Amino acid sequence: MKRLEESNQILGWIDDPELALRKLDEISSRTSLHAKLKIKASVEEILNDVKVCRDKALKRLTQKFDGFSPDPLEVPSKKIIKAWEQTPRPLQEALSIAKERIESFHKHQFPKDLFITGVYGERLGRRWNPVEKAGIYIPGGRASYPSTVLMNAIPAMVAGVEQIYMVTPANRIGEIDKTVLAAAHIAGINKIFRVGGAQAIGALAYGTESIPRVDVITGPGNIYVTLAKKSVYGQVGIDSLAGPSEVLIIADKSANEEQIASDLLAQAEHDPLASAILLTTNASFIKTINLELNKQLKEHPRADICIQSLRDWGLMILCKDLDTCADLSNKFAPEHLELLIEKPNDFTPKIKNAGAIFIGQWSPEATGDYLAGPNHTLPTSGTARFSSALGVETFMKSTSIINFSKKALEKTSNEIIELANSEGLYSHSNSIKVRLSKTSLTE
Repeated sequence: MKRLEESNQILGWIDDPELALRKLDEISSRTSLHAKLKIKASVEEILNDVKVCRDKALKRLTQKFDGFSPDPLEVPSKKIIKAWEQTPRPLQEALSIAKERIESFHKHQFPKDLFITGVYGERLGRRWNPVEKAGIYIPGGRASYPSTVLMNAIPAMVAGVEQIYMVTPANRIGEIDKTVLAAAHIAGINKIFRVGGAQAIGALAYGTESIPRVDVITGPGNIYVTLAKKSVYGQVGIDSLAGPSEVLIIADKSANEEQIASDLLAQAEHDPLASAILLTTNASFIKTINLELNKQLKEHPRADICIQSLRDWGLMILCKDLDTCADLSNKFAPEHLELLIEKPNDFTPKIKNAGAIFIGQWSPEATGDYLAGPNHTLPTSGTARFSSALGVETFMKSTSIINFSKKALEKTSNEIIELANSEGLYSHSNSIKVRLSKTSLTE
């Protein structure tokens, strides 16, 4: 990866499409296999501990990893209400507007039951029902995420989930961020537990004395949380296996350097593992974007995180045309994709793989992070090739409905028997025959 001679060049660049594709693949799989295997063994040990020792394990592990004893595990409801009451009015209004917009959008996602009448009068359909219990994981650590509370809780509420339980790590003195509690309050969550990490996922998957076993677990977390979700999947549903966050920006000569740099930094400030990538047809950006990044990093409160992220996992790719940008973007399948180009709406149909597309200069990723309406819990690490954003259907399941009439069974019986016989399944075939025999025919 090339860097200019100046020492202040943070973002390296590439102009070879094949080399660029290899680098993008490296970014997609940026947690090493060795590290994953080592962490996986630790996660399995934690999950087994929670499964066997339940609340005792949660308290012991929280003391070990978070530095406090969570007794009680549950946050008192009065504390949740008080957090809302103590939230400054402007922030209350911002949370309320975000809630309204997210809820309004997700109501349009509600799936409709499907019923059709077949050619012989049979009734066929699909009926949707919410899961009974959902668990949402809200990460802590480097930052607090009230927006993630809204983005996970609201689709569950819209789906009709009756019981929603929230788990989130607390700080060293056992306190959860007040804005996170305030967001939970307006989202209608009143069961919150001070536990994080793989142990929190185990509690939701297996159940403990304090935390009920749920049907679906959603919400992002670190590699321990992700591997725990992967391990318990099958015993409980999950939304996705979220990796470090990422943004890919496609920009041409019409784009503004200040906007590009601010959007790259908006991603980089999340985490040292976050990736911020720029695909551009404008060669002058190779120098000017780095100058603008340095300018904006002066006195930036999270400058160290930003610089590490950009140096390790950031990338600028100089492309010969926008079609090359589209091809590389589709192969990378970014979590967030920004189109800062002259005619973004005309270009959008070229994008096949992306968690969310932000079209034009007035749609920075931050709009989607907080209150645009669509969910900000998105597929990462290339999984946008086959998966989607968290939504109402994440908290629902469908049931097939089959209602044959006598006529319908008579008209299709020969084919069913033929297919059953081809598979060597005698009783499948016989279950049709006995219904059509003269002795068992009834109206």
